Amino acid sequence: MYLVAVIISKAISIYSWILMIYVLMSWVPSIQNSQIGYLFARVCEPYLSPFRRFIPPLGGVLDLSPVIAFLVLQFASRGIIQILLTFG
Repeated sequence: MYLVAVIISKAISIYSWILMIYVLMSWVPSIQNSQIGYLFARVCEPYLSPFRRFIPPLGGVLDLSPVIAFLVLQFASRGIIQILLTFG
């Protein structure tokens, strides 16, 4: 089970980096509207959209949903890995 925990940990780490890049791309509309931007959107938006439904932007501008999404992803990662290492 250690190998499964390592693989899950690495996969979540890679996905976290993809999310971070996607969030940073939102600051540069020309990149966000490129082919790579659309690819990142297809990977990230299914995860981010539930958070955006429940967390409105502050002042109508500042979107904090990616921050909450990162926190949930990290807690889930740690929980899954701990369960695998404890019971595996």
